[in-house]
Amino acid sequence: MKDRTNGLFEPDALLPAQFYALLRGSSAIAGEKRLMLAVLEDALDCYRKYALAREGQGLQMFRDVDVWISSRDRRWFYSYENICDTLEINPDYLRGGLVKWRESVASGQPEARAAAG
Repeated sequence: MKDRTNGLFEPDALLPAQFYALLRGSSAIAGEKRLMLAVLEDALDCYRKYALAREGQGLQMFRDVDVWISSRDRRWFYSYENICDTLEINPDYLRGGLVKWRESVASGQPEARAAAG
């Protein structure tokens, strides 16, 4: 039997929407945290949806979300870093997973393309 523990938290093993759906059920999350979670989830959806865009609005959407995720600026309350910290998510781990996922999609790996669809 194949050992799946090594790939448990790789982006194609668990979709962001699946992970955040678990957090949504908790009544302990305050309204502000729910809003932060929605902002992050929307950003991840845009990142995945437009990762391969080459022109037009899709490319601009990807660039915007990529700049936001790449930024380490914490001056804005709803910055990527602050949202991750508030939600107790490691921003570098998530950022690195997104980069790996995009590279695998760009290289045409079938598992990554299936996860993107």
